[in-house]
Amino acid sequence: MRIIDLDEHNRPTYFHCLEDWSDEMKESGPHKSVWYEKMKTRGLRVKLAVDDDGSLAGMIQYLPVEESFVVGRNLYFIYCIWVHGHKQGIGNRQKKGLGTVLLNAAEKDARSLGAAGMAAWGLMLPVWMKASWFRKHGYRKADRDGIAALMWKPFSDGANPPAWMKRNIKPVLTGGRVTVTSFVNGWCPAQNIVHERARRASQEFGERVVFHAINTLDRGNLEKWGVADGLFIDGREVMTGPPPSYAKIRKMIGKRVRKLK
Repeated sequence: MRIIDLDEHNRPTYFHCLEDWSDEMKESGPHKSVWYEKMKTRGLRVKLAVDDDGSLAGMIQYLPVEESFVVGRNLYFIYCIWVHGHKQGIGNRQKKGLGTVLLNAAEKDARSLGAAGMAAWGLMLPVWMKASWFRKHGYRKADRDGIAALMWKPFSDGANPPAWMKRNIKPVLTGGRVTVTSFVNGWCPAQNIVHERARRASQEFGERVVFHAINTLDRGNLEKWGVADGLFIDGREVMTGPPPSYAKIRKMIGKRVRKLK
């Protein structure tokens, strides 16, 4: 196994989080590639784990925290680290230490770029991007928002911990219609899938539903709302991890439509 930098040849697989075999990933649209084209000029770094058979088995993406959806200074922020874990495609490559190798490579790279530390988001539940996994690798909690912990590892004594960006305002509702508000940043295909499903489902109800798409790749929008990715139906947030099915999103919207007078 070896670690390589992202190149033009590997981008299509990277844009689908190593799951270019997945029909579901095809629902995510072009948002990830648009995000990449913008962020690659703002310090985005991507490293890939290539297994012995030549397969892309893992990935990590990180960038200066000042360009991320958390608040901090002179740190690099890990947007995600993922080792292929499905039976389909190349098969499950987890539990072999690839994640640790990717994390070590990213930390070494960040140090060489002069970063004072590394930060990452982690879930307090035993699923993907586990806070406990980062803790085992020397990270400690800097902030928390519900089940999401903001983890960090200082490289020097002068490093300051990051903080979650605070939500500033709530989605505005439209009288007499159901309001679906979708925040989309582009970095995560799973969240992009939610956005595309909500957009399509909203269109099915015609004028009874108004769909607001808020592009938080625009830094002004991100700071205005304090939300990078999220789905709200009539102001109520919908859980988007894992992505709810199209049928479920349509059902939730339809339930609100039936209550219209």
